[in-house]
Amino acid sequence: MSKEMIEALDALETEKGVKKEVVIDALEDALASAYKRNYNQAQNVDVEFDAKKGDIHVYAVKEVTEEVFDSRLEVSLKEALSINKAYEVGDNIKFEVTPKDFGRIAAQTAKQVIMQRVREAERGIIYDEYSQYENEIMTGEVERRDNKFIYVNLGKIEAVLGRQDQMPNEQYEPHDRIKVFVTKVENTSKGPQVFVSRTNPGLVKRLFEQEVPEIFDGTVEIAGIAREAGDRTKIAVRSTNPSVDPVGTTVGPRGARVQAVVNELSGENMDVVQFEEDPVDYIANALNPAQVIAVQFNDEDNDRSCTVIVPDHQLSLAIGKKGQNARLAAKLTGYKIDIKAESDVEFVDDEELEENDEALEEATVDLPDDDQAASDSAAE
Repeated sequence: MSKEMIEALDALETEKGVKKEVVIDALEDALASAYKRNYNQAQNVDVEFDAKKGDIHVYAVKEVTEEVFDSRLEVSLKEALSINKAYEVGDNIKFEVTPKDFGRIAAQTAKQVIMQRVREAERGIIYDEYSQYENEIMTGEVERRDNKFIYVNLGKIEAVLGRQDQMPNEQYEPHDRIKVFVTKVENTSKGPQVFVSRTNPGLVKRLFEQEVPEIFDGTVEIAGIAREAGDRTKIAVRSTNPSVDPVGTTVGPRGARVQAVVNELSGENMDVVQFEEDPVDYIANALNPAQVIAVQFNDEDNDRSCTVIVPDHQLSLAIGKKGQNARLAAKLTGYKIDIKAESDVEFVDDEELEENDEALEEATVDLPDDDQAASDSAAE
């Protein structure tokens, strides 16, 4: 080893970002193993690497004892005192045992181990860098594909896009630049692994944050997202500022903001609705663009289900193609929604019902005692 090694370590730190101290620690461990293996030594050894000169020194570490049972591991107190009178039983003393040809053997033996440690350090750096992008949006370039994944280059790492994370209305070709949502970053034995998605609802949320400053700064909040990737998404928004219209702000002037998101998602339809604390209003909004006459809750079942009544000519619009509109509304609101046409439901006028009840109570109060008794008897 020489100053050339020092220069190589400095270059490695500059180019790869791997700290020199990490490599030196790995080098010392590797040299200790090399010494034991090549010289059939079972003793405790300590290898020190001179970071200034590039020199290597191997030391046998022995414990000071009253009586020596294993000379490879122990040294007598008498011998220790002859070296330095300050030694006591239990102290460790280093004896240099560096072989003359150790430099050549160590370099050959330690190379593979050092490179492994360097790769591990590089992986750690990459993992730390990309783990902070979990649940965030990134732009990458499609590189290649196989039977399971599409591989997207994110810069220092190749992310994988699984089949379930690919949009059914998109074709991914090499060199295509796409925005992806980072769903998970794992540090595996083979190195960091980044999983990305184009179908995750989080992608829609991050795209709106990019396009709508009021969503990014929290003036408008996204209360919920229901998505069938590649086809249609419903997004509920609410405003923390009473003077800001959440739907109009999200849609943007002439629909420019929502159109930018639609374009990024290859034409996926976007329904932006206003979130309401009142579940009746929220469910009615969620079924947009259909008009809603009434929402009736099935409280007896206690299963968050409801029946929605719509005009006859709006029934197919409320249900949507293959039930999509109703399905997304249910997913957005968290309620089971049964949609019925107005003509299929009999309405009872609540005001008329109350008037009839009041009239019956008044008639009961005005009856004479005999008539009251007769009425009670008839009731029985």
